[in-house]
Amino acid sequence: MAEKSNYYDVLGVSRNASQDEIKSAYRKLAKQYHPDFHPGDKQAAEKFKEINEANETLSDENKRKQYDFELDHPGMGSMGGMGGSGMGDMGGFEDIISSMFGGFGGFGGARSSAPQRQRGADISQTISLSFLDAIKGCNKEISYFRNEPCKACSGTGAKNGTAFTKCGKCGGSGRVKYQQDTIFGRTIQVGTCPECNGTGKKITERCPECKGVGYTRKQTTFTVNIPGGVDNDSSLRKRGYGQASPNGGECGDLYVYFRIQPHKLLKREDKDLFVTVPISFKTACLGGKIFVPGIDDMVELSIPAGTYSGTRFCLKGKGVKTVNGTGNLFVTVEIEVPDKLSREQSKKIIEFEDSVELKACSRMNKFASDVSALYGKEIKKQ
Repeated sequence: MAEKSNYYDVLGVSRNASQDEIKSAYRKLAKQYHPDFHPGDKQAAEKFKEINEANETLSDENKRKQYDFELDHPGMGSMGGMGGSGMGDMGGFEDIISSMFGGFGGFGGARSSAPQRQRGADISQTISLSFLDAIKGCNKEISYFRNEPCKACSGTGAKNGTAFTKCGKCGGSGRVKYQQDTIFGRTIQVGTCPECNGTGKKITERCPECKGVGYTRKQTTFTVNIPGGVDNDSSLRKRGYGQASPNGGECGDLYVYFRIQPHKLLKREDKDLFVTVPISFKTACLGGKIFVPGIDDMVELSIPAGTYSGTRFCLKGKGVKTVNGTGNLFVTVEIEVPDKLSREQSKKIIEFEDSVELKACSRMNKFASDVSALYGKEIKKQ
């Protein structure tokens, strides 16, 4: 225990963090260190494994209670096991300890007989989506390998699901008691039975399909309906599609993360879309209509006369539709300047420039005035 990192530090949460905070931290870190994003990176793979291990403990209330107790009492490990039936004369003392520490990880007092079943581990998968598929929604097929509960034995590991007897070490409770003598007296701790791994049962004849482990390795394939509006920080959870429990408990969950491919023209920030459109000098001066790329089709936009380069227009309701509302499409126009001009064209531009009064160009006029005031010099028309 001392050699392992503190699970709370691994996830970056406090000791009193809620389950929602733990889940949020886990999803963020699992996505950050997922092997798909770091191919061949052993350190990222180890970090991803550590994150999953921390989440498996802290997301289970019973495991978390026991883990917290072990953090607060590092000297009270498993010191000399005693069977569940061998401590009956100390039941009263155990009740006191149980009331003080919440039953040592949810195992309860001496009279609780429910076996502790371990939940299966979660699985994460990453799906690549096109920019527009993420915005509009789509169906995608997911295929991956996982440990599925054995159908032949219903996940028990016993032949036909019935070939087992009550565990003699824990009396079928799935837990055993340990004692330790300290300077403060004798203390008692309750933990998972090592003989039956908390199931309370001993297999007499193993299931021939799964060889007694309770699960089989199979490929799982299904189609997931991805709603419109998902982004790179989005995820979906499919309950029960994670790893099978090693002792017949609840299966873990599948978390689906998304990697969104960039669009050639559009950029996205939350619900809003952004695009930069070049326009001609003529359109900027005289005004006109342009067409800009949208989600489903081109969108017409009217450009008023006298539009400056860099002006941004907002097309309301033309952004991404999500459960939190619909965003806008922001269009920034940039005046296109010709790369090359003929001698005749250059001459006409000079004539045009000379024909335009400085006062007709308000920004140029203001800039000239500011420069003159700053340096105390008159500047000529540029």
